[in-house]
Amino acid sequence: MAAKPPAAPAVTPASAYPMAPAAGLYQAFGEQAGIRALMDDFVVRLKADARIGEQFKDTQLDHLAQQLTDQVCQLAGGPCVYKGPDMKEAHANMDVKRSHFNALVEVLQQSMDARGIPFTRQNQLLALLAPMHRDVVNTR
Repeated sequence: MAAKPPAAPAVTPASAYPMAPAAGLYQAFGEQAGIRALMDDFVVRLKADARIGEQFKDTQLDHLAQQLTDQVCQLAGGPCVYKGPDMKEAHANMDVKRSHFNALVEVLQQSMDARGIPFTRQNQLLALLAPMHRDVVNTR
């Protein structure tokens, strides 16, 4: 009888998403300051969004913006190190549906559009974030 393969880890650390960033992505987003400005806009839009704003009613927006800045900065090839919780742990008790995730992506696209980030660069970032879907969306 063949041995069973090892079970997948229950938690996926932020650094476990293997896709490498496109060359110059960090710079295209304005480096750390540009990413922070994007995230500041993004979290305000999230909280105001009729579809998912309720999920963020008790969220400290400054803290969330900083966590997102570190995460996006790291994923985009910048010098930041995301030290927050992994995505599965952070969203475990939130009952996040696919529709919530899709709404969040749309709001992020609105923020990127508002900051004049080229469509190609937006897609490059979204490709880096997409693998998190499986850890964020609750499939209970």
